[in-house]
Amino acid sequence: MAEPRVIWVDHATGTAEVRPMEAVAALREDSSGWLWLDFPEPDAATGAWLRDVFRLPLTAIQDVLQRNHVSRLYAFGDSLLFLVLHRPEPGEQGHVHYLELDQFIAPDFLITTHGPHSEQVPVGQMLVETDVVAERLLAGKVGVTGPAQIAHTIVSRLCQEEERFVNSVAHDVGLLEQKVMAQTQIRAGDGFLDELFRVRHSLLTVHTMAAQGAEVFGRATRLYEQASWLQPTLRDLQDQYERVGRISDSQLQFLAGVTEYYRASTDQKMAVAGEKLAVIAAVTLPVSAVSGVMGMQTIQINAVDWPWTIVMLAVMTVMSLWLLRWTKRQGWW
Repeated sequence: MAEPRVIWVDHATGTAEVRPMEAVAALREDSSGWLWLDFPEPDAATGAWLRDVFRLPLTAIQDVLQRNHVSRLYAFGDSLLFLVLHRPEPGEQGHVHYLELDQFIAPDFLITTHGPHSEQVPVGQMLVETDVVAERLLAGKVGVTGPAQIAHTIVSRLCQEEERFVNSVAHDVGLLEQKVMAQTQIRAGDGFLDELFRVRHSLLTVHTMAAQGAEVFGRATRLYEQASWLQPTLRDLQDQYERVGRISDSQLQFLAGVTEYYRASTDQKMAVAGEKLAVIAAVTLPVSAVSGVMGMQTIQINAVDWPWTIVMLAVMTVMSLWLLRWTKRQGWW
């Protein structure tokens, strides 16, 4: 199980350093800096500790300990904001995992937790954003004035990952579009339609995440309109999520166009095949009908009635030629 991380940031110098968990209670009383705690795999003991040390609301702690399938927001006065956000992670056979990131944002501390996850997703994969930001913060490469700015940096990286995910899917959409336009590369039963829907599912997933994120930060912007320590970051994050939403939506529309073209092309092929079958049926129908009625009367085991046989063949030929001419006028061939 991954260990939690505690980072103390000094207000005056902006210097960040790692501290032990045992020092958190004392640091809570120190007004010379602020805390960032990151819990990779929170459990019931973590929830109880957060409740005792930080006096966090029980409803928010319960959401930390269970999997959330949609983005969420809890506003606790003007000094505490709780957010549930997600990042897409490609899985097997087109499945997209929801990697959950929860945040408690306050003027003097930031707590990030990584929600329950599938066994198919390594813990390290869930910590990509917080690991990078922590490394840069400790190296003095991130200039921040408080927890809200660190939260902004982390969520910005989430949006960047969503945009990269859309870019990766857009590459697949382009390959599918080339196949559809070339036509010759598509064969029945090669799973092309399944591939179309897998790509669509991926785009829908990230579009849903972006839309929910934009809604969450839109509401947070309205609720914390008077909170100067938090307001600028909320507006920018809302704009970032809206941008990812527009990008994913445009790709969905492009994919819909590719799908419609593929369906129209397939329908046209089916129509042409139906017309050809109609021509074959029209030509062979007189032969089947006349031979079925007269065949047993003109051709027998011991004798052939040649006059009637010749008449029958002539009638079949005339009728077939007439129907062939009629199908030509209909434009079937």
